[in-house]
Amino acid sequence: MKNWLIQHVRVLLFTLRRLRATPGSSLLNILVIGIALSLPAGMYVLLQNVQNLAEQVAGTPQISVFLSMDASRDDIARIGRQLKQHEAVGQVEFVPREQALEQIKRTTGLTDVIGGLTQNPLPDAFVVYPKKLGSQALETLRDELQKWPKLEHVQLDSAWARKLEALLKFGRLAALILAVLLSFALVAVTFNTIRLQILTQRDEIEVSKLIGATNAFIRRPFLYFGLLQGLLGGGAAWLIIMTSLYLLNGSLAGLVQLYASSFTLRPPSAGNTLALLGFSAYLGWLGAWLSVAQHLWQIEPR
Repeated sequence: MKNWLIQHVRVLLFTLRRLRATPGSSLLNILVIGIALSLPAGMYVLLQNVQNLAEQVAGTPQISVFLSMDASRDDIARIGRQLKQHEAVGQVEFVPREQALEQIKRTTGLTDVIGGLTQNPLPDAFVVYPKKLGSQALETLRDELQKWPKLEHVQLDSAWARKLEALLKFGRLAALILAVLLSFALVAVTFNTIRLQILTQRDEIEVSKLIGATNAFIRRPFLYFGLLQGLLGGGAAWLIIMTSLYLLNGSLAGLVQLYASSFTLRPPSAGNTLALLGFSAYLGWLGAWLSVAQHLWQIEPR
């Protein structure tokens, strides 16, 4: 195990020296990878920020639960307990019929008309704040509550949620398509880089095979080179995204002040950053592996 680790550390150090030996071409490849990856990754980060902004503007969706006029106090208490214990419900607010009538008086200006009523026509109600904000989850909860006894009507305004979800779904699909297309391009870049290295080191590879070096031993530095190049490209993409967000937030500050808001574009989370770095490193390794698999077997000692 110790010898295995020593071999891999030596190969890693050798690969780093090779990157430093050609700073111009290495930096250019890293920038190409970084710029290409920053496009879909930056689009994904912007979509997440748009979703956060839309939720702040629209507020938390509510489900209004109107009870039957003949619901007793025991029925109201029972329904309140069931709503609070429901796994899909985050918060419940009870609105007595008297409070609802007073609120209508204050907001509509129909005090004289309402004062002439012989009885209160409004039912008791609950305002439900769901835990899940997706349109499908909201509609499922509404349909379930509609079947409960002593509930006259369950109202949900989910049009904004469906529109937002459709828009975000379209944006994520566009980002995914862009990421797939650029991934092929990045694999091709690494593939060509490793191919050129194999051709320039052909004599060295032939000598290594003559003295008994295995294909795995010869392949290892190229794979490390592709992996490190991809990893550094992912780091460059992260820096591009962070710099872009910093510049955009500077321009956005004056705009949000006009609307008395404190919204800022949030950077990618730690999980998303690790996913970006891991994905870019894998693309580099994959391009190197494909190139080595195609060209290394063609070199045999003469």
